[in-house]
Amino acid sequence: MSDDVDIPEVKYASGSGVPIQGNDIDTDQIIPARFMKVVTFDGLGEFAFFDLRFDEDDNQKDHPFNEERYQDSSVMVVNSNFGCGSSREHAPQALMRWGIDAIIGESFAEIFAGNCLALGIPTVTADTETIQELQAWVDDNPDGEIEVDVEDETVTYGDERIDVTVDDAQRKALVDGIWDTTALMKSNAGEVQKKADELPYVDDSAISS
Repeated sequence: MSDDVDIPEVKYASGSGVPIQGNDIDTDQIIPARFMKVVTFDGLGEFAFFDLRFDEDDNQKDHPFNEERYQDSSVMVVNSNFGCGSSREHAPQALMRWGIDAIIGESFAEIFAGNCLALGIPTVTADTETIQELQAWVDDNPDGEIEVDVEDETVTYGDERIDVTVDDAQRKALVDGIWDTTALMKSNAGEVQKKADELPYVDDSAISS
């Protein structure tokens, strides 16, 4: 294993927004279970919100992810308890592969937020009124830029600059570039091997070199 692993700091994210309205949108709505039978996460993006976007005959429904004006959006604005339900990591994987770099919402399910953190996707929160105002602005300004400052805990859009909240542990992990735990292990491969050598029940053949 190589000790030379670069984990980027995520202090900032920006892009146009896409509003996803509704409370308690669960992970099965984000990525239906039938699309989880994959070997890798590649290609999951096209199935994000699939059952909310298409009917049984694959005809498009009214959904922001189907609208041309939001196809290049990278900042999603959601409501309360987003990502609840089963703890499937496929949900943030699908959103990331659709093009989402940051999510602003009223609140997030804890495991979903943790799975987003593992991908370097900030999940920042604000009160209901603030989120509704931002969603309305995005609807009126689909090409408008939203700037998410993770370090300063602010979101800027149009002429507005609002305070948001970033979980302390998430903020530190993103800003310090320690959010990718797999990469962290690879970057400390020497210490991992040293500890493995100390454990009598670890077979050397199980440690890749």
